[in-house]
Amino acid sequence: MTKSGKNTRTACLLLALLVFSTPACWKGPSEEPRLLHTADGRVLTLNEALPDIVKAKIVIMGELHSRQSHHEAQLQLIRRLKQEGLPLAVGLEMFAAQHQDTLDRWITGNLDESELRKVFDTDWGFPWKLYREVFMFARERKIPLVALNVPREITRQVASHGFGSLTSEQLAQLPPVTCDVDEAYREFLRKALGAHGHGSHDFERFCEAQLLWDTAMAVHALGYLARFPDRSMVILAGEAHAWKPGIPRRIAQHSDMPVRVILPEIPERLTPQTVGVEEADYLWLGL
Repeated sequence: MTKSGKNTRTACLLLALLVFSTPACWKGPSEEPRLLHTADGRVLTLNEALPDIVKAKIVIMGELHSRQSHHEAQLQLIRRLKQEGLPLAVGLEMFAAQHQDTLDRWITGNLDESELRKVFDTDWGFPWKLYREVFMFARERKIPLVALNVPREITRQVASHGFGSLTSEQLAQLPPVTCDVDEAYREFLRKALGAHGHGSHDFERFCEAQLLWDTAMAVHALGYLARFPDRSMVILAGEAHAWKPGIPRRIAQHSDMPVRVILPEIPERLTPQTVGVEEADYLWLGL
């Protein structure tokens, strides 16, 4: 075999190794995300959907907390909206409102990563590495991060003993919220989370805890936007909170701000066959 023939063969072998050793999860740069527009059933690229998404004052993007691809998609959305020139803030289920100062210090560069992680681990139960790139991008681009949640111990108590068990001191830690669970909300949670297995009392308390979460996050988001009316907000929250009967419904009870809801496709749970305009505006496919 000639020297040139050997070089050609070597090049072909290297190319084959590159192709077949590439991880299956890798997506080439030309692969534009695809979103199902629930209103008309069209599948759009993110670029095609953006003109409608940017009309919203609040964009809520759901996640499975443990799914890395969901957080990557959230970061991709934030990047694209920032490229559109929107003055953005990012609202976070992962931080209690009492720790807003921690997020402010992070964005201004007055807090190091280890200190931020301590508070994150206090407020949240999922690994920091899943969320890290969102926090790093926000700090790099000076995008305000907004703590939306209530203290974990309060939601745990409501889930165990009901909203009525909260003391006046605990209620003082919350925004002005009520916790009246109606049948429509119960049915939503049964559909969203498959909660049929709860006993009646447990399920009612679970509904109260979820409703408290949804309402508090909506009120905190609206409070921020009232103080900074030039900004739009992307809210990152668990997919059950992001459904239209969750946080968006609580927002609509207090404001007429336009909202867009984006849910991630989850096989056998959130699919083009099961998600309609009543649940979301867009279904982010392939996650």
